[in-house]
Amino acid sequence: MDIKDTARPLDGAGVSAFLRSLPAKPLLLGLGEARHFVDELGELRNELFRHLVEHEGYRSFALESDCLMGLVVDHYIATGEGTLDDVMERGFSHRFGTSPANRELVRWMRAYNEQHDDKLRFFGFDGPLEYWAASPRQALTSLYDLLDGPLPSGVVTRETLDELLGPDERWSNEATAMDPSQSIGRSAEAQRLRLIADDLVALLDTQAPQLSAEDRELAELYGRTAVGLLRYHYWMADASPERWTRLSALRDAMMAANLRAVAGRGPALIFASNLHLQRNRTSMSFGDQRLEWWSAGAIAATYLGDRYAFLASALGTAGDDVPSPDTVEGVLSTLPWDHALVDARRLAEAVTEPAPRVSQDFAYFPLNAAQLDLIDGVVFLKRAVRLGKLG
Repeated sequence: MDIKDTARPLDGAGVSAFLRSLPAKPLLLGLGEARHFVDELGELRNELFRHLVEHEGYRSFALESDCLMGLVVDHYIATGEGTLDDVMERGFSHRFGTSPANRELVRWMRAYNEQHDDKLRFFGFDGPLEYWAASPRQALTSLYDLLDGPLPSGVVTRETLDELLGPDERWSNEATAMDPSQSIGRSAEAQRLRLIADDLVALLDTQAPQLSAEDRELAELYGRTAVGLLRYHYWMADASPERWTRLSALRDAMMAANLRAVAGRGPALIFASNLHLQRNRTSMSFGDQRLEWWSAGAIAATYLGDRYAFLASALGTAGDDVPSPDTVEGVLSTLPWDHALVDARRLAEAVTEPAPRVSQDFAYFPLNAAQLDLIDGVVFLKRAVRLGKLG
């Protein structure tokens, strides 16, 4: 099979044809990143989202960024209140607010909403965490404030929460990433807060009919986040060898829960690392350990079935890193287009026993030829010059 028979130029017509080739219209269309901070991929993503909005009825965009910070972005594109500079600073985690493509995306979404009644939505779907985790204060207190009064026992007040939470620095201590003994996740206060969070989520269920749709959506987000953060902090205090496998799995489970909520609003484009969106088990070296866990995409696909679709991205030449001709990316580099949309399963038939790519860029995750049958398509960029720095 000629490699050209597996691909087409990446444009609006090609994207629509790809969607029609799927067994069902996806509620979540995942576009993966082989590497964060690739300007060219961000620009292509924006073009793809505009096409999906204008021709395929998509109205939501979700990014691998703090779900609570994302509320700042969503409010801005809905109302125009505040400044774009402020939104880019306060509305993104992981330095994603510094991305020119993300800035242009927010600007375009706000401009679209000014001119249309059917509004676009923005969601962060990562938890408020890195290798360490934030305080659960915002999630817990915001959920508490949305509910009608204290817990039925009357013993948990806003003051009780503040006393149990204590200074936020106790929770967000970055040293806990490598030193479990510095985590307060198994302290008496944290254990009680886990029970309170569970009770607040149960109380939300009993009061759901009296909440507006907007308040219910917010309360459910705060509830998921509070419970997830407290669970994550509990395992931050674990000193067993399984610690990082468990933490990685919990993070992706939090992502998946947020993605399922996004899917409930209709078709959405989601943008995150290939590792978070793939259907297969994620495997990653971490120090002298090999971690394996199910990704957010795999979990979401379990519940959504054919309503989940995944486009992995791959790069040919990335900065000074050039793929060997016998790798998947090397073969794809012979395509006549700078940007291509590749049928992953046909690619698996056309490229047999390719050599694994060993990238000189630690931030780039090469395509795994053995997993092509679990990918719906590949977005391939023949060359990427503008690579941002991580960290």
